Amino acid sequence: MTDVTGEAVTTSGTSTAPDVLHTLFHSDQGGHEQVVLCQDRASGLKAVIALHNTALGPALGGTRFYPYATEAEAVADALNLARGMSYKNAMAGLDHGGGKAVIIGDPAVIKSEALLLAYGRFVASLGGRYVTACDVGTYVADMDVVARECRWTTGRSPENGGAGDSSVLTAFGVFQGMRASAQHLWGDPTLRGRKVGVAGVGKVGYHLVGHLLEDGAEVVVTDVRAESVRRVTDQYPGVSVVADTDALIRVEGLDIYAPCALGGALDDDTVPVLTAKVVCGAANNQLAHPGVEKDLADRGILYAPDYVVNAGGVIQVADELHGFDFDRCKAKASKIFDTTLSIFARAKMDGIPPAAAADRIAEQRMAEARSGH
Repeated sequence: MTDVTGEAVTTSGTSTAPDVLHTLFHSDQGGHEQVVLCQDRASGLKAVIALHNTALGPALGGTRFYPYATEAEAVADALNLARGMSYKNAMAGLDHGGGKAVIIGDPAVIKSEALLLAYGRFVASLGGRYVTACDVGTYVADMDVVARECRWTTGRSPENGGAGDSSVLTAFGVFQGMRASAQHLWGDPTLRGRKVGVAGVGKVGYHLVGHLLEDGAEVVVTDVRAESVRRVTDQYPGVSVVADTDALIRVEGLDIYAPCALGGALDDDTVPVLTAKVVCGAANNQLAHPGVEKDLADRGILYAPDYVVNAGGVIQVADELHGFDFDRCKAKASKIFDTTLSIFARAKMDGIPPAAAADRIAEQRMAEARSGH
């Protein structure tokens, strides 16, 4: 929502623009090409679409449906997520830039066919500059509805020409990142005998548990939703459960911690008490603020950059645009193993944390694309 000056305002009329506009135009976290605010009063839709960088191609990123406390918080999240997608797509070797959308509201309360169709019309109005997919709060069935108004929609059901649930290959990619971490730290790309803690087992975390157990790992899980935990323990009775994330990060003998829920999992409170030697998970934006990556390194904890290891899903939805082939996608996602190892090698060579090394590699690819090299 904007006023006549172009400043974002809340529903109470209080300006929220200064911080948002500073992030957009001036801060290191900015650099976005375009931010679109969308509203359809009839359906109740309020959405933000952020395009960060399209040097490599049309922006690609999911749609998050979440009950943000304020519109400013929603815009900030869209900006951060879009920027992350630029780096993720660059490191995944995709010919796509970074974008993200957020729909403001509780999906359990306001999600409707009319709202999703209205959202599809807004995405379509960008003429292909932004390709959308699923994220937190949106699912394959939702993308089928959005696609009725917008052909730049991925993550659709197989019945509608899509690739289906992208969490399958996301989990596979995270598993490859874990294997690379094990290779780098312990000299062997296997999780056999390692204790792995998975925080969040709703979508990606659920599939990740299967890979870990098949490889011989000991698995401990937690989730705020009891039904998600029950689904895992019903299928895999040998999996251990702890009460919450605070308990999980303190589990004695934990080798790997896998944050697979919302972002900000690594902060000034969690890093000092982590018992794991490796952090490798599916959640986006795991580092709560700049400097956390150095805190991890100072404690001797190996961090596999989130946007590198969780790229399996975006590899899958990008392939859908060209006629989906699961085997082709899985082969691409398996390369996350080599990419992760190359980041660890670059970090060691440059004397910087892996997160900084990944950023350098991604920024180099985007810069080369922008300059036409």
